[in-house]
Amino acid sequence: MAENWKVAGTYFEACNCYAPCSCVCLGPPSDGDCAVLIGWHIDQGKFAAVTLDRLNIALFAYSPGHMLQNKWRVALYLDERGTSEQQEALGKIFSGQAGGPLAALGPMIGEVMGVRPAAVDYQQNGKHRSLHIPNVADMEIEALPGQDGGEVTISNHPFTPAPGFAAVIGKSKEFRFTDHGFTREISDRNGFYSPFLYHG
Repeated sequence: MAENWKVAGTYFEACNCYAPCSCVCLGPPSDGDCAVLIGWHIDQGKFAAVTLDRLNIALFAYSPGHMLQNKWRVALYLDERGTSEQQEALGKIFSGQAGGPLAALGPMIGEVMGVRPAAVDYQQNGKHRSLHIPNVADMEIEALPGQDGGEVTISNHPFTPAPGFAAVIGKSKEFRFTDHGFTREISDRNGFYSPFLYHG
């Protein structure tokens, strides 16, 4: 019998597209290929009897072309502060194995390069977001300034890791990833952030 689960919190991402990224509206990536790093912070979460509050997760994904027309290579990083039971639950949820919105990514993945515990540090302060994984990744984005100092947002976009929520559009101050033979260092490109809610 499948476990009941629910996780809610905030997410953000940076990729190599120019802002705003056209992939979320099913367009092609700016540079022909796509490299994206996504971070999640769970405010409240539970997988069956396992509590997942305050844990962080990161996912790197690479597509050699249009994200909906090519198989991805992915790596998943699970908060090392979690117990083995918590990490197992996070792995099921954020790989899509447990169902929910992320299950739709399954057919797009061609290779899982790795799934492992890591020190995933996720920070948010106003319109600023950052993520750090020692010796692997640094990501920092800030919201674009909109009219009257408000946020620039996009909503009802068909391709998103946070369905049901408007995404704030930002730009990366830093996007660095080095693992599994990949080395990417990018700045001044696209970023998004929003709340998220997954359940299954």
